[in-house]
Amino acid sequence: MKTQLALNTDLSAAVSDGQAPEWVELIPPGPKVSGRDGRQWLFDEQAGLLVQSSFTGRAIDLPIDWEHATQHRATKGEDAPAAGWIKQLEIRNGGLWGLVDWTPRGANQVVNREYRFLSPVFDYESDSTRIVRLVSAGLTNKPNFLLTALNQETLENSPVKLSPALLAALGLPETATEEQAIAATTQLKTTAQAMNAERPNLEQFVPRADYNALESRAINAEQALATQKKADHEKAVDALITAATQAGKITPATVDYHRAACQDETGLARFKAFVEAAPVVAAASNLGERKPDNTATALNAEEQKVASLLGMSEAEFIKGKA
Repeated sequence: MKTQLALNTDLSAAVSDGQAPEWVELIPPGPKVSGRDGRQWLFDEQAGLLVQSSFTGRAIDLPIDWEHATQHRATKGEDAPAAGWIKQLEIRNGGLWGLVDWTPRGANQVVNREYRFLSPVFDYESDSTRIVRLVSAGLTNKPNFLLTALNQETLENSPVKLSPALLAALGLPETATEEQAIAATTQLKTTAQAMNAERPNLEQFVPRADYNALESRAINAEQALATQKKADHEKAVDALITAATQAGKITPATVDYHRAACQDETGLARFKAFVEAAPVVAAASNLGERKPDNTATALNAEEQKVASLLGMSEAEFIKGKA
């Protein structure tokens, strides 16, 4: 029997003598850990060292909130109170555990089973899928272990919508997911490479036109997927920078600098963490609505003619208008 890891901690099972658990499991033993949707991440010895090093280097406690409010609400300037604070990390039997200082409200809800599960938010390397940093954790009753941003089954952000042209190139229906598109692209590329390895005898197995069409289809699909991923990334960067500017977390003068630092997913994740922790440095002002002192509007042609007939200078005429 194969057991699929839920990748969440049932806190109610850890409650003892009416007290919320002091230590909680944040990531189960690796090296491979899986989400409910079947996707996997790497949490090996190197990943454990990277996560602990990142936590130690930042020298700040990590929040445990409700339903990942730190990612959902705080980015919009709304309240995102903490249910507890992760003060220490420890590797136990290949899994990641955290020492928690619960708030009274958080501890009470865990003890009363109002919230049963703990779901982590983490960063990982897109190529190796190795987990490299713990961002936060959330009390939830819908646990899962999905993407870097949030580990819930339901997210506020709508899923990535793939272009119909891309899906048609891959031979997939319009309802196909991003994972299915990636899998189809990989399969096409693998098939083309396998055919290319047998190039001397290729015409004995398939017509040349069919091979050329398959190879071109794989290349076009891969390029289309890369283009869409880049567009989605740039859209996410623009949205985060706009929100940070409006919230006063960054100044307009530093927008280009922060945009350049968000060229890849790792840079975007670092900027998100920076914005979450940054104080307000650029409060809103009414300077755009103010006029300089001692200024006056020049006379139009009709007013200049009247002033001339009256034998008045422009300054005298303007003073008379006032």
